[in-house]
Amino acid sequence: MTPEEYFSFHQSVNKKRYDALHAFFTRRLTASEVAATYGYTLTSFYSLVRDFRKYLNEGHLDDFFFKDTTLGRKPSQHNGLKDLIISLRKMNYAIEEIVSIANSKSFEVSYGLVYKILHEEGFARLLRRSNTAKKQLPLPLLKSPVADKITWKAEKFHSSHTGLLAFLPLITHYGIHRLIERSDYPAARNMSKLSSILCFLALKLSNIKRNNHDDLWCMDRGMGLFAGLNVLPNTAWYNSYSYKVSSGMNLTFLKEMNKVWLSHGLLSNTSNLDYTSIPCWSDPDTPEYKRNEKPDDGEMPAINQHENPSKILSSQLTILAQDPKYGFIDYGNCNIVHHNEHGVVLELLDFYHTFTVNKEILIKYLTFDGKFTNYQNLSELDDQQFKFITIRRRGEKMMEQILNITVWKTVQIEVNEMKKRSYKVKEQAITVPGYKNNETGALKTLRQVVIIYNIKHKPSVLLTNDFELPIELIIQKYARRWIDEKDIACQIDFFHFNRPTSSMVNKVGFDMVMTILAHNLYRLLAKHLDGCRHLTGEQLYDKFIANSGEIIINESEIRIDLKKKKSLPLLMQYLDQSKMHKYTWLENKTIHFNPTHTS
Repeated sequence: MTPEEYFSFHQSVNKKRYDALHAFFTRRLTASEVAATYGYTLTSFYSLVRDFRKYLNEGHLDDFFFKDTTLGRKPSQHNGLKDLIISLRKMNYAIEEIVSIANSKSFEVSYGLVYKILHEEGFARLLRRSNTAKKQLPLPLLKSPVADKITWKAEKFHSSHTGLLAFLPLITHYGIHRLIERSDYPAARNMSKLSSILCFLALKLSNIKRNNHDDLWCMDRGMGLFAGLNVLPNTAWYNSYSYKVSSGMNLTFLKEMNKVWLSHGLLSNTSNLDYTSIPCWSDPDTPEYKRNEKPDDGEMPAINQHENPSKILSSQLTILAQDPKYGFIDYGNCNIVHHNEHGVVLELLDFYHTFTVNKEILIKYLTFDGKFTNYQNLSELDDQQFKFITIRRRGEKMMEQILNITVWKTVQIEVNEMKKRSYKVKEQAITVPGYKNNETGALKTLRQVVIIYNIKHKPSVLLTNDFELPIELIIQKYARRWIDEKDIACQIDFFHFNRPTSSMVNKVGFDMVMTILAHNLYRLLAKHLDGCRHLTGEQLYDKFIANSGEIIINESEIRIDLKKKKSLPLLMQYLDQSKMHKYTWLENKTIHFNPTHTS
């Protein structure tokens, strides 16, 4: 093309507009002539002249036709991003944490951009920090984004809690989402019933402890995605929602949850019972806060004073029942005070009577310690055809009788699949005051088993109403309860009943049910991971769930890039089996978990 041809060529829109206006204003051609020469209608050309005059009168800095271009990286379209990054680094936040917070504020930010800004501002590399130091970081003065339904679009963002999403296949496979949708729990404003419960579950599963006034989880979009939201709601929402829940809703949910475990064959015929105290941070001025007082109006007080090795805490006395097969907690009740704690086992019987197979009660064995209930209630258990194994209190007179025993039987008790241990035992039939026939008043017989471990330990004395079960199995069943008692203590520490954050005070009964659900999900995870059934919830979290990465949302799929970790291949063996699951609260999208090569 020659220069003459180029300037007579008018196909480019901007060049055509420039030539037409140039001919009209400088060459003084009439509007009709310009319109005919450049292919405009007369009306459209008058509109072009009007827009050009208006543009010049408004005083725009950039040109009407030609745009200036700058070399290098385009400047960020978001104001305040650089200031946000610098302020967070001054509070010792790492790049990963800065990216998560910035993503929650709708900034499009990457690791490279954050690193470049920090490097240009002269910040040195952050020293390695302990978990305690990370949890004691000062809270940035940021306004948390408002929790709402996800606006589904193609996007990519970072999350510090991508490992949490590994529970979604379990929730779908076992129908936990349908269980929640059928429950009596209320829906929140602008939030479904399922999303509301998953918000609580996300905190329980993520090891958010009461270390400080930390609410950075409100800004993590990965945790929000778990519940089908952009981010999780703030602490005030959790407080108000929990007080909409009644004890009847909790009891019904526990019953329906146990039906799910029964349908998958995850419960046995034995339940190990134990009391525990849940620390509670209620307001002392509220009517429900009472201190170990027997109520005058027959209503149970909610809060009691229970001793701790170092101090006395306001806490809730709670009964928990754990199945020894896979470690599921199948019952919990926190409406207990000292004056009626011995009778709680009878309420437990009413609960278990709802689970029958061919009109036969599924739970047949109850194991508990000697302080759990009294002999009169043991008689009631026997009348309702429940078998029990408990431990008897050892007084001076009983110890003298045990020392006078000369004939012992040696038994081999299986400790694990590869090991057995020898014990000396003595079996006797005895009667105790209060354990009697309620109709005739005659004392009934109990089976007493005295066990000697070695000379360093005092003997243990077991009582049971089962005269048919071999003595080896009697000892083995109660030994399993000791392990579960330790496991329950671990759950109180890891799931931190009623303690997601300092500023959150939830209703204890509802918080207990959410803790039971979270505990059972961890037991399900351990069941699907080879060689991990013995791990506690905290160990499972540290090995498999504590992970970060990128989340990419497409039209029909959510891809989760998990960071490299030593135990990630074992987790991927299970996640690869769940690629075809669709998640109703996530627009029926599938989730694809992808291991990456970055740590």
